[in-house]
Amino acid sequence: MLTAPFRVECSWLPIENSAGRLKFTLFNLSGETVRDFKFAYTSLTRTAADHHCENATLLRRHANFHQYAPPSGLELAPGGTWTFTVEGLTRPAVHCSDGAKSAYLTLSDGRHLPVSFGDLMLEGRESALPPVLLPQGAVSEPFVLLPWPASCNLAASDAVPVALYPQAGAGSDDLRAVATALALFQRLFPAAHVPFSLAEVPGGRPVAIEESAVLGREAYALRFTLDRVELTYGGPAGRFYGLVSLAQLLNGARTDPATFKFPASGTVTDAPRYSWRGSHLDVSRQFFPVEDVRRFIDILAWNKLNIFHWHLTDDEAWRLEIKAYPQLTGIGSRRGPDGPLIPQLGDGADTREGFYRQEDVRALVAHAAALHVEVVPEVDIPGHSEAMLVSLPDLVDGQEAPESYFSVQGYPNNALNPAIPFTYEVLGKVFDEMVQLFPAQYIHIGGDEVADGAWLHSPLARALMEKEGIEGTFGLQSFFMRKIKDMLAERGRRLAGWNEVSHGGGVDPEGTLLMAWQSPKVGIELAEEGYDVVMTPGQAYYLDMVQAEAWQEPGASWAGTVPPKHTYEYEAEGDFPEALKERMKGIQACIWTENFISRAYFNHLVFPRLAAVAEAAWTPREAKDWQRFCAIARLSPRL
Repeated sequence: MLTAPFRVECSWLPIENSAGRLKFTLFNLSGETVRDFKFAYTSLTRTAADHHCENATLLRRHANFHQYAPPSGLELAPGGTWTFTVEGLTRPAVHCSDGAKSAYLTLSDGRHLPVSFGDLMLEGRESALPPVLLPQGAVSEPFVLLPWPASCNLAASDAVPVALYPQAGAGSDDLRAVATALALFQRLFPAAHVPFSLAEVPGGRPVAIEESAVLGREAYALRFTLDRVELTYGGPAGRFYGLVSLAQLLNGARTDPATFKFPASGTVTDAPRYSWRGSHLDVSRQFFPVEDVRRFIDILAWNKLNIFHWHLTDDEAWRLEIKAYPQLTGIGSRRGPDGPLIPQLGDGADTREGFYRQEDVRALVAHAAALHVEVVPEVDIPGHSEAMLVSLPDLVDGQEAPESYFSVQGYPNNALNPAIPFTYEVLGKVFDEMVQLFPAQYIHIGGDEVADGAWLHSPLARALMEKEGIEGTFGLQSFFMRKIKDMLAERGRRLAGWNEVSHGGGVDPEGTLLMAWQSPKVGIELAEEGYDVVMTPGQAYYLDMVQAEAWQEPGASWAGTVPPKHTYEYEAEGDFPEALKERMKGIQACIWTENFISRAYFNHLVFPRLAAVAEAAWTPREAKDWQRFCAIARLSPRL
């Protein structure tokens, strides 16, 4: 069947002094009359506990999952419709992506039938078109380099080399480096003419590659003449970045010769602004196959980003194979209508699952290392742990009242209990396997969004609090985090986490790296407390945030509107006092995937903002140029 047998249309009506009203109309496009059915959908616009329905009854709501029943006796004949409304929402809708993200019907015989859906429509107000997000741009220097280098003094030529090739006598390490950059280019631009040849070619230009003791390990310099190019570098990463810059220059001159040229003469002297230039990717809410993750790492390398923060677990799913506990992926990577983990954002009538086998992880880590990208894994604890708790029920205090607290996303009792010894036994075995897979010095342990009030109805937790003199949820969280930090140290790793790790007394700042996501001010406060900080505020660097205020622009909105220009121009150092700037290790994009139910959504929201973060992480403030970035960024690869 080319179309789903049912379709739902959804609209939102603003209502003064409330979060508004959702209206659903279900269309029966099948040839079958249905009765005694249940309608389920997932949405970030959630129904509150205190709500009012017209012509339906809410049967169940679990985080973003909602299930409704029609009035008793309702029959939906072919071509028929059923309409119901819901008032009492947890927040107003703001954009077209705030409606359904999946839907299905469950019939009385247990079958689950798909329901198609579209954008959330706006009632009672004009639904304006979004603005142009990336202007055409203009360049004063006709060269494609992104991120723009620290120093650039080039003269243009109308001649374009057929290819660049290593000068005769190049060593094997240099040849392998050129081959690595060449393979990266061919993966990202498979239809484009190659920028490098390992052999001398007529019409080409030789590249002399030489190590320099005076350059930093990620630094490089280029010198152009009419008969050759000289690349000097401080370390293997610098050599790689220099080769990427040459590939960008040559590809730009070929792709848009009216705008961009290859240098005839001049120099580039370059080194990154920050040592931590990262991008996070949430693969828990939406699973990304291995090939997609590999291409994403390629895109990071092309943009000279050097950290891949891999968010592997959350409430929605556990994606990393742990051989000691196969239940974590056997149960925790699978969501479906009949499973212990019920559908969430993007999940419909069919079960969805996916995880990364350890051999997949090793291959991706090696792939990233060859491109000078370090993979920093994250298992999000103690909150955001529903998938883990469902998979290993012995992690739950059986005497704790169910639904005694809820996370901000609506998950009940979703935090690992610090008072249960099995918690540390499991995590110890998880860490034992992770350190064998990930050579990075940091393991990210999350630490965010533990609900205030968590564990307070657990007799085991209350006993621990009394024994240790601990006060409240965040005192318990701090107790937990200090134990986790010690467990990581025993395994030769350092703790990285979100800014809430500092709550309740936090952990020893020495050797701890925290990511400031809630606001720029938080980053300064963390630095004042002695923590090393990566700035990733949602107000600038969360790439799931909506890019314009217009209703028809998709994305999340809790951190406001984040157009590409703001991401590009934002200065993460902000008001950091000079004495604290050494605490700021760099910046990072975050890609949370609640809204990314298709490849098109991903590409629309992530690009060009990922490249904007890359330039902000590399290029000195005084060398940034929004119009130049706009002209160059449109040539960048997408997923």
